Amino acid sequence: MQTSALEHLLEAVEFSLAVRAGGQVEIEDADRLRETVRHLVAASSFGETDTLRGWARYLVRAAALKLGILPASIHELYLARGREAVPHTFTVPAVNLRALAFDAARAVFRVAQRIEGGAFIFEIARSEIGYTDQRPAEYMTSILGAAIAENYRGPVFVQGDHFQISAKRYASDPQGEVQAVRALIVEAIQAGFFNIDVDTSTLVDLSQPTVPQQQALNARLSAELTAFIRQREPEGIVISVGGEIGEVGGHNSTEEELRAYMDGYRAALGEAVGLSKISVQTGTSHGGVVLPDGSIARVKVDFDTLHRLSVLARREYGLGGAVQHGASTLPQQAFGRFVEAQAVEVHLATNFQNILYARLEDDLRAEIYAYLDEHHARERKPDMTDEQFYYKTRKRALGPFKLRLWNMNPARRAEIARAWEAQFETLFTLLGVAGTRRYVERHIHPRPVAPSLETCLGRSAAAEDTGDLAD
Repeated sequence: MQTSALEHLLEAVEFSLAVRAGGQVEIEDADRLRETVRHLVAASSFGETDTLRGWARYLVRAAALKLGILPASIHELYLARGREAVPHTFTVPAVNLRALAFDAARAVFRVAQRIEGGAFIFEIARSEIGYTDQRPAEYMTSILGAAIAENYRGPVFVQGDHFQISAKRYASDPQGEVQAVRALIVEAIQAGFFNIDVDTSTLVDLSQPTVPQQQALNARLSAELTAFIRQREPEGIVISVGGEIGEVGGHNSTEEELRAYMDGYRAALGEAVGLSKISVQTGTSHGGVVLPDGSIARVKVDFDTLHRLSVLARREYGLGGAVQHGASTLPQQAFGRFVEAQAVEVHLATNFQNILYARLEDDLRAEIYAYLDEHHARERKPDMTDEQFYYKTRKRALGPFKLRLWNMNPARRAEIARAWEAQFETLFTLLGVAGTRRYVERHIHPRPVAPSLETCLGRSAAAEDTGDLAD
């Protein structure tokens, strides 16, 4: 079965690849591979067997390495920024690609090449892995396949976003919930995720009398998960690890909270390499606040807090700075202010999903909404309008409709990709990404990490219920 699966895939890419003894992948025709790699991406997502999916992922990752496309950690760039060796003239966009990740990533790479951008991240959260049905190896294959298709070269930063502890599950089974996050970390590292945001901020206990006590469990578990990552990172790779001091959507973060978290974290971590950045809350929420007509309420980001905490994180703790979550639905004119506030990174997701839904064929959108009515009616609150309900729940249809989206009318799919590309170009320009490739080349020297054929051909991890986790 393994041989027939491999032969099928090599035929699909018109024998632009060859596999020698020991699984050594050779590129026979790079131009032909760029034209046909989409078939490997499709097999990675929709192949009927673990073997077919595993071989597709192995071929894409091995071919990417041959072409100089290397999964990398952004750690050293952020530490360089922390010691003022990199100017504060850009904020790194971290984009969550929930649907058609191959098409969306191709759009990102096209923009990056036009503007000489190098400081950008692809990411997916623990929650998104669940409802979009994209395990880390599949997501990585889509990203690297897109880089191959667009003839991109250099480091590619892929991040585990919100590898979050569920407060509910932790309360009933703390060891089991921590182990679930550890298992996801291992899976992600094996797939080439060399950037991981550890999020135990769900366990901040505001009932405690002092801020250090409130942050104590968050800091300790963040340190334990960081140490776990350090023990399992590939030789020569220092994975970029991010921490978080408050749940997005909660009260705005304070300097006292940042210091309490960082001091507790460092005491628990000891001599191991620590964080490169820290996520804070400044007034946003994931996906925005939906009004009854389906529009998004205008949110005021506390840029003063963001600036103050970013400077503090750099000057006192040597980090790259503070990270902003939940920003993609903000007015476009706000994005330049993230650079002014010296935010090191901003996470963007929901508006790319909005662009997709706005351009779907009417019958497909109606089918998706009927699915939501049937399968997610329990999430409809009594005072919700249809617009609010569908806006809040439609992300949960992305996994069940993944194949339908891939097979949609090619002209409509191309229209969506063009809209994404225009949005990426606007955001990347506002965030100062143009010209950042030179900083990446100066500070990031990625080490090639060969994929494991045994791991790729192993059984896929089981899906988990992530409905209570943040995006």
